[in-house]
Amino acid sequence: MVESIKPIIKLFLDKGYLITPDIIEKSEMEINFFENNLKNNESGELLIFNENMLKELLKKKDKLMVKEEKLVDEIEIENKGIKIIDSYDKIYGKLSVQNFTMHYQKRYDHLKRILQSRNELLALLSINRILSKKDRESVSTIGMVFEKNYTKNNNLILNIEDNTGNINVLINNNKKELFEKAKDIVLDETIGIKGANGDKIIFADEIFFPDISQNEPIKKSPNEEYLAVISDLHIGSELFLEEEFLRFIEWINGKSGNKDQKEISQKIKYLLVVGDIVDGVGIYPNQDDEQNIPDIVLQYDKAAELLKLIRKDVNIIICPGNHDAVRLAEPQPILDKNTAKSLYGIDNIFLVSNPSSVNIGADESFEGFEVLLYHGYSYDDYSANVESIRFSGATVSDRTNMVMKFLLQKRHLAPTHGSSLFIPDSDADDLIIKNVPDFFVSGHIHKANVTQYGKVTKIAGSCWQSITPFQIKVGHSPEPGRVPIINLKTRDTKILKFAE
Repeated sequence: MVESIKPIIKLFLDKGYLITPDIIEKSEMEINFFENNLKNNESGELLIFNENMLKELLKKKDKLMVKEEKLVDEIEIENKGIKIIDSYDKIYGKLSVQNFTMHYQKRYDHLKRILQSRNELLALLSINRILSKKDRESVSTIGMVFEKNYTKNNNLILNIEDNTGNINVLINNNKKELFEKAKDIVLDETIGIKGANGDKIIFADEIFFPDISQNEPIKKSPNEEYLAVISDLHIGSELFLEEEFLRFIEWINGKSGNKDQKEISQKIKYLLVVGDIVDGVGIYPNQDDEQNIPDIVLQYDKAAELLKLIRKDVNIIICPGNHDAVRLAEPQPILDKNTAKSLYGIDNIFLVSNPSSVNIGADESFEGFEVLLYHGYSYDDYSANVESIRFSGATVSDRTNMVMKFLLQKRHLAPTHGSSLFIPDSDADDLIIKNVPDFFVSGHIHKANVTQYGKVTKIAGSCWQSITPFQIKVGHSPEPGRVPIINLKTRDTKILKFAE
């Protein structure tokens, strides 16, 4: 047996991969298959090739291009105008404290690089060097926020840390603009500080976030195509608005609406479904009392039955949410093939993780748009705990655009430990907003909204479920059956109404 597997191990090493035991067990497959279909890994590092990647290779064959240890990374869907940039599906064993330590280190390193690109933070000092200074002078540093407190005089004290130590930062309340900015700082985010050093303290003059640029132009396609966004179908709930959803399907198929609306519907090329496709099971006590389809597999079967009705030239991209049949911890992998098997048989459906990034609309003359999909589970936390958002006067359901802007400024989808369950990947933090997207799309709050921040169009999906007793209790005011439609040539937006 050992001698028989040596050639396949050598082949994988030659192509830049380490092979896992589950692949070795499949070594009865002809070696020519791997020689012909596995592309060379050109990342410069040995990557682990596991069974999940084998399954993808069997589906995509020579469309596989691995850049990181992920199931899908930079996979181009031929003739569909879709490229999956980043979709997470890493399998974990037992996690340790070391995983958490390395996870936060990777996050800090990445966000530090973003902050270092600012001209104001060129002369950086590590925290231990600032602590060793005897004379008062101007200093700059980058740190992760460990503590945040107010003094008896209502000044704000942060404790920030880097790899060399930790130090207090004082933000005086007489610096009104700076103080207001600092009030929105949350634990575990990475920030830049510029100020004057004192005795084991920095007196802050400026605070910097790893924010996105406000100077980049809004990208537009040379082609008149449309993008539609929906979320939170909650199929299986007795409150699912099936009649209204069928009305939307009829419209997208060009069978209803006025002349202008029919013209738009025929130009829709991409439909994003941003989580909570089904109502799920066991999400909260006695949930099955409020369901007409209590079986999770049958819920996905019903979803497939409905989505099959959409015309085949519409590319449907689906990520999971907290009601779907995947782990709650983020990043959430693509929907499970056993549970949601009926969706896998539909040619124009593409399943991605939550969060994920895809490129749409590219052709020979246009690079396309990058779309960041994130269901939005962390939004409840920031809506309730960030002062400028909480006291904005907006209802809970109308704060989504503010939360999305806040997270773009932090360049992270859930910066505070505990704001969302997460997997502490020791190799990377996949909740970092690594690239600045053209579209940032979400759901979860059940109310549609479209706003602009810099080059980024922020889109919140609506829902297809009537208001629930829980939503009434917590002050939500959902508006079901609204669909944001974006013209990719002009970037003009409409929100169409399919439910009262």
